[in-house]
Amino acid sequence: MDSEGNSGTSTPNSRFTTQAKTADDILSAQTVGLVQLDDFRKRRADAIDAKEREALESGRATPASATDSSDPTFKPSKKKRKTVKKGALSFGNDEDNDSQTPTESLKSRSSTPAATKEDRINEEDDGPPIKKRLAANSNVGFMAKSMSKSALLREAQTREQLRKDFLVMQEAVKQTDFLLPFVFYDGTNIPGGQCRMKKGDMVWLFLDRARKVGAEVGGSDKARREWARVGVDDLMLVKGDIIIPHHYELYYFMVNKTIGYNGPLFPHSAEPTANTPLDTSAYAPAGGLSIPTAPSKTSKAQMQSPAVPDADLEGFGNDSNSTKVVDRRWYERNKHIFPASTWEDFDPTKDYTNHVRKDVNGNAFFFSS
Repeated sequence: MDSEGNSGTSTPNSRFTTQAKTADDILSAQTVGLVQLDDFRKRRADAIDAKEREALESGRATPASATDSSDPTFKPSKKKRKTVKKGALSFGNDEDNDSQTPTESLKSRSSTPAATKEDRINEEDDGPPIKKRLAANSNVGFMAKSMSKSALLREAQTREQLRKDFLVMQEAVKQTDFLLPFVFYDGTNIPGGQCRMKKGDMVWLFLDRARKVGAEVGGSDKARREWARVGVDDLMLVKGDIIIPHHYELYYFMVNKTIGYNGPLFPHSAEPTANTPLDTSAYAPAGGLSIPTAPSKTSKAQMQSPAVPDADLEGFGNDSNSTKVVDRRWYERNKHIFPASTWEDFDPTKDYTNHVRKDVNGNAFFFSS
């Protein structure tokens, strides 16, 4: 019996052993024999979770604190202290600063700890963003100035007066006479003469006067007198190879300097000339269509003999072949035949200088006009 008691293998006393099971004890109790690695990891995680829940319920230390205490190398994270920003320099205590000796100032500076790199970074992060003031651009020659209400009113009045002056000038230009030579075209050029027009007249008014000129000048020429019987709606104005609609003003093409395939459609000036009338109130707007056999109804100013001879007007001596008066019915019958196949309606949005000319089938032309 004594030999058994002194064998050196003492039985552990239950008073000195812990009663709480560890996660390894729970895992060893649940694991019997060989198991898969994934199954073992899952059971181990379940055992650790069960142990953590048991520790929370019993009021013991959390696994996180236990882990921290078991790991001697773990250091708790310290909260960064915010450094107090130093105020701007003040010159209010100049007398106090002067009374201090140089040694005291050196001591105070040496006693102040130097700011570390982290403190400087925290100071930059915590501080409010610094707003930069926009400086004047020295490269700009003109500097805008604030204007008073009276200056704005004067500027508005000046702008309105300039607008009225431009409208008066524009109306005077529209009343300026010019000559527009033309030919009748039905497959061949038939000399038509020239019409004395105003720059503000409509296209349909030119066609009406053109058929009237054909009836008056035709004489015994039956081909020219036949054009007087054609209505204005059945007439077309072809400028170059572009068909001009009836509702456009001639001044529109002058002021916009509209360019066609062969150059400007109406190369006349849109500014006042020597023939521009000074008083436009005596001129009445053109009325309805004229009848070739009846006298036209015009104002007294228009009934008077023209002050400017035709030889001094714009358009005198221009090529009449570029302005064609065409019967629309003839065009509908022959628009598949050259040159009518090259004509097209005027489009104000199209750039005719860079446009490729094509026929009705989409084939590009290889000739220069």
